[in-house]
Amino acid sequence: MKRLVVIGLVVAVLLLATAGFAFLQLNNFLHTAVTVGADGEDFTIESGASFRSVSDTLAERGIISDSRYFRLYARWKGKASAVQAGDYLIKQGTTPVQLLEQFSSGDVRLYSFTIIEGWNQWDLLRALGDDPNINASLTVEDWPALLEELQIEFTHPEGLFLPETYRFPRNTSDRKVLARAYAQMQDVLAEEWAARDTGLPLASPYEALILASIVEKETALADERPRIAGVFTRRLQKRMRLQTDPTVIYGIGSDFNGNLTRRDLQTDTPYNTYTRHGLPPTPIALPGRAAIHAALHPADGEELFFVATGLGDGSHEFSATKEQHDDAVARYLRQLRRQRQQGN
Repeated sequence: MKRLVVIGLVVAVLLLATAGFAFLQLNNFLHTAVTVGADGEDFTIESGASFRSVSDTLAERGIISDSRYFRLYARWKGKASAVQAGDYLIKQGTTPVQLLEQFSSGDVRLYSFTIIEGWNQWDLLRALGDDPNINASLTVEDWPALLEELQIEFTHPEGLFLPETYRFPRNTSDRKVLARAYAQMQDVLAEEWAARDTGLPLASPYEALILASIVEKETALADERPRIAGVFTRRLQKRMRLQTDPTVIYGIGSDFNGNLTRRDLQTDTPYNTYTRHGLPPTPIALPGRAAIHAALHPADGEELFFVATGLGDGSHEFSATKEQHDDAVARYLRQLRRQRQQGN
């Protein structure tokens, strides 16, 4: 009897020692950083993948040292079935405990897509379609349905999406990216409209968006945007035609060959601001916040005209009278001739 007790005690001690050793091993595994490079390592969990396949792949790639310990811990935490599909960046210093939390919380790698100021709707669709991380399916014919889906009151998509950098998981749809860009534009436009200058010849935030799109296309220089907005604001107030080339080009559409002619300026379209008074019916591009701010806070002054300087820096010369403007145009043409002669 005494011998049986001794044997039982020995077995119990061995079992406790084994369990204690296993616990120490598991604890050491869970709190030792996984093996990845200084820049981390990309890891993709495919939709429908089992946790066993995930843990085995991690072990096969040498990221974790023991797939069994990882599965055991995941089952104990009740998260083995909670891992989410997606692309992950496993950073250096991550422990298996943190890795399981990353997988189960869906802390996936985010990709970026930048909408550029001055793009038009065709540029935007083309860029969305070219991005390998966006699930793009929209075509020009899909705009009406998308606008209805987003509950947008306007029937033309131009100018409605804020130029900004957006971050998203891989395979996010182009519709979701555009929905975010539209919501951002609405927020920015509401903020800027609420703080606008008084006495502007703009009846609505949408008209501000139209004017901002023209300012965006006329200059890329930050210090010129308020001055150009000031020129257009004064022309609207004086019932002068805006006479801005970018609106004419937009009205020509895909038929524009890069050479704006006198005939183009005389051919009437809804966007020809040489033949029609007031703003065109819609924006002609995607304006950024700076252009929107300039349209709603135009610079004071008497300038009613501007023309490119031809200096190659995108700058313009501003004039208050037609005579001054004609002189500025003459200087611009002389500058162009000098550049052509130097080029020869």
